[in-house]
Amino acid sequence: MQQTIVITGANRGIGLELARQWRQRGGHVIAVVRTASDALKALDVAIIDGIDVSRDDHMPALRSALADTSIDTLYLNAGVMHSESLDDMDFDRIRDQFEINTLGPLRVVCALLDRMHEGGKIGLMTSRMGSIADNDSGAKYGYRISKAGLNAAGKSLAVDLAPRGIAVAILHPGFVRTDMTQGNGHIDPPEAAERLIQRMDALELQDSGTFWHSDGSVLPW
Repeated sequence: MQQTIVITGANRGIGLELARQWRQRGGHVIAVVRTASDALKALDVAIIDGIDVSRDDHMPALRSALADTSIDTLYLNAGVMHSESLDDMDFDRIRDQFEINTLGPLRVVCALLDRMHEGGKIGLMTSRMGSIADNDSGAKYGYRISKAGLNAAGKSLAVDLAPRGIAVAILHPGFVRTDMTQGNGHIDPPEAAERLIQRMDALELQDSGTFWHSDGSVLPW
């Protein structure tokens, strides 16, 4: 039976590769974006554009566009990273990251929860930079705060959704060469996407709420 996968932030980078690879595996992929890129349009996937995950008032349109779709996997990839330090603090940028990186995924889950069924899976794209125990370099205040907040939200979702039979994975993709990282990193988006899909394939209810690296190792909170 064909699986339905909904992915936010599928315009480029890892999100685009997730859409490509899940479609190549035969899934019915629905990409949710603000504005569809040419690369996304070139894929054989359904596209819902005009959706900003930081906006409460965009959620009714998302629900309407999905109509009575039954979602097997909801992967929340949309995110943004700015850079703040004590010498260059910008609270508006921090708020922007919190709205998109933390509240955005939670906002979409709440909007689409009744479209999910027992056995469904939710993937949250977090970052190792959301780990408090692993922070030995400081700075990046907004990104770290927003991803730590997403980790906390993901753990609560795992607890609250367990009675419904829905599992949640909290996933760090690795240090990936994308526009967000200015091309720096250890792996490229295709490899990161492949590993993330493997983690989603392996996700079981008893593992829900775990903070994983895409290589399968468990990360510290």
